Amino acid sequence: MATQAITMEPLSARIPSDLYLWLAQLQVDGATTNSDKLRVLLGQLKRQHDGAFDYVAAHAWARELTHRLREALVRIEGSEGRHSEVLGQLIEQVTALMALVVSAAPATAGDAARLEDALVRRAALLSESLLRQATTGAAHAFDPEVVKRHLSTTVELASTLTAAKGA
Repeated sequence: MATQAITMEPLSARIPSDLYLWLAQLQVDGATTNSDKLRVLLGQLKRQHDGAFDYVAAHAWARELTHRLREALVRIEGSEGRHSEVLGQLIEQVTALMALVVSAAPATAGDAARLEDALVRRAALLSESLLRQATTGAAHAFDPEVVKRHLSTTVELASTLTAAKGA
């Protein structure tokens, strides 16, 4: 399979010094120079603009956006020996939800219904994982009370639904 040669074109621009300093300090995978960084960032922007994100590409992009957060959590786990299943599940489900939304462009009501189904399924998975954490005395989280504190109304609503179905 032959590869097509890519022609490079020069680009000159004047940018404010704060943007220049930001770009110079920005960590971009596979890019060390400002020119490399601009090529990578413009390529990402083009893919977003063109709507070229299928679910897999959108998921990779969302993971890339949360890379700094993930690294920080790994550092905390390494230095303090603490891990949060709650935060891990939240990040994973939010990443998947974002990928679904970014990659979607429903053309029909049927497409919209399939997107809706996928989003509700992911939201339900998130709710289930949080409810599992609420069944124990303390959630496996940096703040062991965080789930109970925020899910008490949800648990009450679920109990009300269960009681109404049984009546």
